[in-house]
Amino acid sequence: MGLPRLVAGEEWKAEVRAIPDNITTPIRCLILACGNTTRSDDGVGPYLAEWAAERFRNNADVRVVSRQQWTPELAEEVAAADSVLFVDSSVSSTPGHVRLIPVEAKAGNSGVATHHLDAHELLGLTQALYGSRSAHAMLLTVGTGSTEFGETFSERVEAALPRAQGILEEAVLRFLED
Repeated sequence: MGLPRLVAGEEWKAEVRAIPDNITTPIRCLILACGNTTRSDDGVGPYLAEWAAERFRNNADVRVVSRQQWTPELAEEVAAADSVLFVDSSVSSTPGHVRLIPVEAKAGNSGVATHHLDAHELLGLTQALYGSRSAHAMLLTVGTGSTEFGETFSERVEAALPRAQGILEEAVLRFLED
């Protein structure tokens, strides 16, 4: 692999790219990744976030944030973005299968989870709290082959990385054109 994996324990200290003190600064495209780099293929989100941070490092219109989980606190980040690309692994997809799908806000039920949200719930929470609606919201997933403890990807996920990177890049460039 061309990009180094994050060292366990370091990945959640901060986002892939430093976020300004005023995180509500409007941004054209937010890439919001999640996953656990110590659970094999579950680390594909943070890996793709690292790749995207490098690919778009000179583009002030793109902000990349990577967390172990999407939490309610991220709603402010989403509210400040014109477009958002969620990036995650998928245990329900065939290992190595790359998918890009639109995200529709899901109305919350009686309460908000305090530990983690999925992309639909985070978008719904953002709309409920801030009344904002991103022009585009998409979810990029890569099907997992293994979520066992480990810091390497399965063969199928490893083989899918170039395709996932290409789809991520294309989606961001489309967001920036609008």
